[in-house]
Amino acid sequence: MDPQYHIKTTDKDVAPYVLLPGDPHRVPLVAKLWDEAHFVADNREHVTYTGVYKGMPITCTSTGMGCPSTAIAVEELARCGAKTFLRMGTTAGIVPQVVPGDIVIFDSACRFEGTTRCYVPIEYPAVADHEVVEAAIQTAKRLGLKYHVGTSRCIDGLYTRRPEINTSFNNYRTHDWDYFLSDLQQMNVIAGEMESAAVMVLSRIFRLRGGALCVCVASLTKAFEEGGQFDYSAINYGGSSIEKLNLIACETMYQIFLNDQAAAK
Repeated sequence: MDPQYHIKTTDKDVAPYVLLPGDPHRVPLVAKLWDEAHFVADNREHVTYTGVYKGMPITCTSTGMGCPSTAIAVEELARCGAKTFLRMGTTAGIVPQVVPGDIVIFDSACRFEGTTRCYVPIEYPAVADHEVVEAAIQTAKRLGLKYHVGTSRCIDGLYTRRPEINTSFNNYRTHDWDYFLSDLQQMNVIAGEMESAAVMVLSRIFRLRGGALCVCVASLTKAFEEGGQFDYSAINYGGSSIEKLNLIACETMYQIFLNDQAAAK
């Protein structure tokens, strides 16, 4: 087959088990954990490595930020033979129990984004494959990591729908932003990010497997509740939190692989 238009991969480049970080710079860091790894492609926001992790064929492709580019990656990877997708990224806590350093396993997502509406009506749920969720829980327990399981607020507009006066440029806001996060807390939506809905919806309608797990790097509500402002510069997108994320993502996919091997016997 010819290389896919955006990710520049073919069916010879992509393993059945695919990790999906958002940040292209994170892909080689993930691949360093593998037993074998080789660079495949780099185009726009999509960087791809493929290799072997503990005997499992594995691919890692970055999605970029948001559901539009994530959907492109999932579409094109599926055409290349990908069967199981795991979004791995960063998230911000919405409920007070989710604090920086925690692992968040998303079993579902609120679809506050526009991409999946191009595929299915709004009534269609964004839910993770139960085998992916179960493997993530197994792995978090085995690694001794603090984790939460719940629903994501998946949104397109990063600088929107928060209560701080300076959320958007020039203090632009609408009245519903004052209550959006508190309403989500009432609905037990535990954390927010920008890509999970695309992975969950597309993998479900394509009859593949998909899920998402993230490491918490900030709280969306703590600063406002304490009378302050949300500070992006205080977020640490590297260090031990990202190392933890990279490890649990690889190990979760490996657990899925082991479960598949056992089921095939």
